[in-house]
Amino acid sequence: MRRNKKERQQLLVETIEGNPFITDEELANQFSVSVQTIRLDRLELSIPELRERIKNVAEKRFTDEVRALPLDEVIGEVIDINLDESAISILDIKKEHVFSRNGIARGHHLFAQANSLAVAVINDELALTAKASISFTRSVKEHERVIAKARVKTFEHVTDHRTVVEVRSFVGTELVFKGEFEMYRS
Repeated sequence: MRRNKKERQQLLVETIEGNPFITDEELANQFSVSVQTIRLDRLELSIPELRERIKNVAEKRFTDEVRALPLDEVIGEVIDINLDESAISILDIKKEHVFSRNGIARGHHLFAQANSLAVAVINDELALTAKASISFTRSVKEHERVIAKARVKTFEHVTDHRTVVEVRSFVGTELVFKGEFEMYRS
């Protein structure tokens, strides 16, 4: 059902407040309008694009939670974190992340995303990577979105100050990177 502009914009605000991670394409389908109409509505209402909304939600939610390093030092955007349990971050691969001759992402960016997420998930003032075992399972290309998921495997900081964090990175459902990080904590 087509709505007038005022009704659509009111519903747009309510929808985005309920789900800040909804895309412009999903909104366009929901309201039976073009993506351009949604973008114009967002602009008129001063609603930021998806990327900014994700960043704002993460900053509000996790600024006080992440202890081992400032949130802005995590490579990628943290979208979920449960200290000493799990964390998720997103990294959109752009031109500055890839080799110019083939458009393939440089490995150190994928490693940095995973390693910084392993540090961030540790509930301690100090968390340092003591050892890492990593493997790249597929090349990542420009314009792909890498979702890194960290999971704390062992929690033995009482005896030897070490915690093992497993990180798996995906493009869609395809595994592109996996690593096991042995983290020193104070």
